[in-house]
This record gives sequence, C-alpha cells and structure tokens, in this order.
Amino acid sequence: MNASTEVARLRAELVELHGELVRWGLVAWTAGNVSARLAGTDRFVIKPSGVSYAELTPESMVVCDADGNPLQGDHSPSSDTAAHAYVYRHLPDVGGVVHTHSPYATAWAARGEAIPCVLTAMADEFGGEIPVGPFARIGNDDIGRGIVATLRGHRSPAVLMRNHGVFAIGPGARAAVKAAVMCEDVARTVHLARSLGEPVPIDDVNVDALYERYQNQYGQQAPAKGTR
Repeated sequence: MNASTEVARLRAELVELHGELVRWGLVAWTAGNVSARLAGTDRFVIKPSGVSYAELTPESMVVCDADGNPLQGDHSPSSDTAAHAYVYRHLPDVGGVVHTHSPYATAWAARGEAIPCVLTAMADEFGGEIPVGPFARIGNDDIGRGIVATLRGHRSPAVLMRNHGVFAIGPGARAAVKAAVMCEDVARTVHLARSLGEPVPIDDVNVDALYERYQNQYGQQAPAKGTR
C-alpha cells in the first residue's frame, strides 16, 4: 500500500473512531481527539482543532510530521498535537493515541488518584492499576512527557493526567480507543463499588495470570500452520 492510500485509509478510520468516542459518551462538544501513526514513517494523522464531531470528514483530518507540524490538510491540528507527537517520537511501538474527558475517569484524574485494580476486567486490559500522570499545561509537549514518563515500563495503555483527563495508547488507533472506552467503564464501576465500601484488591499473582490469559489467549486465535 502506497503512502497516499494509507493516509486516505487512516483519515477514514479516524472519522469512524471519533464517532466511537461520541457513541460511548467519552467526549463533549469538540473536546477529545484520536491520532494514528502512518506505518513506516515518522508522520501521523490527527483530528483538527475545534471542529465538531458531526462535521468531521476524512479530508478534515490533518497529517503532521514527527514534531507535530501540519503537512497536509486545510485545518489546524488538535491543540494536543504536540503531546501526541512526543508520544510517537519516544514510544516507537505506539501506533495510536486518544485523549478524552470521559466523566468518571476524569473525576479520578481530578482527585489525582490511580484507579486500583479491583476488577478482573482491569487485570485483563490494564495489567494492574490505571496510573496517574502529572499535571501539565496544554499547548506544548509537557503532556506528552508526562504520558511517556508514566506509561513507559507500565502495562497500562491508559493514564489519568492529573486535573485533565484520559490519554490512551495502543499499537493502532482502534486499540487506543478501546483502552479509553474500557478506562471509563472500570472508572465508573470502581466508583460505584467505593460508594458501597472499600473494594477488595486482586493480588498480584492473579493479576499477572489474568493479564497473560487475556493478552495471549482470549478471542479468536490464528490457526497453527498446517491446520484448519
């Protein structure tokens, strides 16, 4: 697949994935954004700044270089572009980044509190707690620095940036959006559990076992070579 075809594919996919943010109630008005790395390059595609979700089109998505400078598109890129660019530069295995202000997870971020691993779904998806990153101002790469410093070496694909919201990463944009959806789901459930009393944590041995099973055995597995 040539570069222009891949850019067109990613632009179309990002429109769909931004629709998923709306469908799952993770964003309000024009807040939030998804980006995707252009495979084999140092470029990425990201949502335009201040454009409503209903008005997003493939053509409105902005192609940026490794430093977040726009290369293609008629719009200015998201105000979080520098953060996304920093993540891509420093985490080469990341192919997608998403940012939301989903209400329950952002409430945890406002408290500056990690979401403890008290659900099997958390062990499966996040491999432990969902950590809190530092406070950082919007508009430069400070947020990206906080994301990388918090998630590097951590199994969680999501971080609660203090007083701000959720950033999630993945090998592709769809995986990052899934992590953001699951982050909000468990943030809500753990909040409800705490309203009833103190949730019971899962011990590390069981967290590790659940994570390994989900990451390596769950879902449809490709058949072994030579089998049907």
